[in-house]
Amino acid sequence: MTDALFNRFGREFADGDVLFREDEQGNVMYVIQSGVVRISKRVGDEDKTLAMLGAGEFVGEMAILNTKPRTATATVVEGPARCLVIDAQTLETMLKKNTEIALRLVKKLAKRLDAADSLIEILMHRDPKARLLLALLRHAEAFGQTEEDGIRVRTSSAEMAAQVGVDTQTAEDLFARLRRLRLIADAEDGSLVVFDLGRLEDFIEFLEVPQRFGTP
Repeated sequence: MTDALFNRFGREFADGDVLFREDEQGNVMYVIQSGVVRISKRVGDEDKTLAMLGAGEFVGEMAILNTKPRTATATVVEGPARCLVIDAQTLETMLKKNTEIALRLVKKLAKRLDAADSLIEILMHRDPKARLLLALLRHAEAFGQTEEDGIRVRTSSAEMAAQVGVDTQTAEDLFARLRRLRLIADAEDGSLVVFDLGRLEDFIEFLEVPQRFGTP
């Protein structure tokens, strides 16, 4: 991202800043340059984490593409977060002039749709350990950041457990086992590192969890 582009469209947000709230109307989207943004949705009396998004990701695009209210809340959890703030007219101009941007947007939207479908199938699974393992795989594939030692998953084990309805003790026991097997490790900032997606998938198959989010 060039300085000129940030000077024109950029804003900086601190920890705890809310970019937008669920159910409110939206007329801008955000392209994240640095920092981490938590996407959450209210379910009953709880806020469920849907994703933790970092540099290179964008949020809030659906509200300006379909002119409907926001479907989730976006909160900065690792700041300062530097973002481009793009309104509907600017986005339309960008998409018309730059096919690369349009293609990237389509691919991201398709990936998000796959992730949403996967979550629905995970929640239908009766085995709590299966739900948790598949949630970890989903976050790594859909939202993980590839780094030198593996794929960084910004969502914590506790947040994943809450998302798929698994109690804390079950989650702690399962993730401790994954650590012993060197499938995952804890990063200094509290996120998780998945060392190898292939090994994680093999482990899921070994436990006879239906592959790729299959139902029981």
